[in-house]
Amino acid sequence: MNPDAEAARLVRAKAAIPSVAGRYDDVLDAPPAERGPRLWSRAVADAHAGDLDDRPLYWARLGMLAANPRDTALERRSRGFQVEFPAGEPGVLLTGFDPFHLDQDIRQSNPSGVAALALHGTRIAGANVRSAILPVRYADFDRGIVEQLLTPVFAGACGPLTLALTISMGRDRFDLERFPGRRRSSTKPDNQRQLADGTEQCPLPPRRLEGPEFLEFSLPVEAMAAAPGPWPVRDNRRVETLERGAISAAGLTELASCTAVAGSGGGFLSNEVSYRSLLLRARLGGDFALGHLHTPAVTGHDAAAQKDMVAQIRRIVAAAVGALHAP
Repeated sequence: MNPDAEAARLVRAKAAIPSVAGRYDDVLDAPPAERGPRLWSRAVADAHAGDLDDRPLYWARLGMLAANPRDTALERRSRGFQVEFPAGEPGVLLTGFDPFHLDQDIRQSNPSGVAALALHGTRIAGANVRSAILPVRYADFDRGIVEQLLTPVFAGACGPLTLALTISMGRDRFDLERFPGRRRSSTKPDNQRQLADGTEQCPLPPRRLEGPEFLEFSLPVEAMAAAPGPWPVRDNRRVETLERGAISAAGLTELASCTAVAGSGGGFLSNEVSYRSLLLRARLGGDFALGHLHTPAVTGHDAAAQKDMVAQIRRIVAAAVGALHAP
């Protein structure tokens, strides 16, 4: 693994997409303690103004961290990790991911990050939305970044929570991933070019991640699947197991004696954020709905498609909140 693989791409990005990779360079002029929050606020403001692009935030963060790689506060604050909901009103937490596959296309965007920026700070069906964006790095997951973000939110320390929806890119439709699995099996490298220890032939759990082979989401799936838009919304029950291969599972009982190869969300970090969040909810308790949504994939940056995706995600969230608060 090259520990500077992400930062090393920045030179190539500034040459290929200079107006994107250098858009927030002026934030470097801010006092160090203000750079993370200011960077997040700028990206959110641009998304709210209709510039639906998550890439300037990603590349600016890398540039700032290259100057001070130990600035964990900048890293977290520029990702929206300072979650707080207004008191007494229902809250919705959305998480997205950074762009990835950047060695194949340095112009790559991620609709999940776009949606996180565009919907952060908005109200949907009477609920207040807060968002955060996660890195595509195994090492951060191994160090507990998901639990560090979600523990105070799930424990109620950030205000009332109605729905938490983790989002990632990678399908030809919207998939609600019903059964995340515990093990890693993807052969895709992360953004640091690091590979998972596991494979499809020998899937392995992340270090120190103890739990069942499969978990099940708690989303109001019928309402969410009925949300209108250009893409169908599927309740995805497909998983892969060592014992039975690929199956569409009716319930967790059917999977009780199976070893996970891939959950409904696959064998990469999309599946893992879903599994970790559900495991944490089970440990902490809580009566909020929780699950994972895969978006359709884009090549490079497709502004028109991502605008339509954000609009449909808004409707999916509105349908969920409406169902959860129905009398």
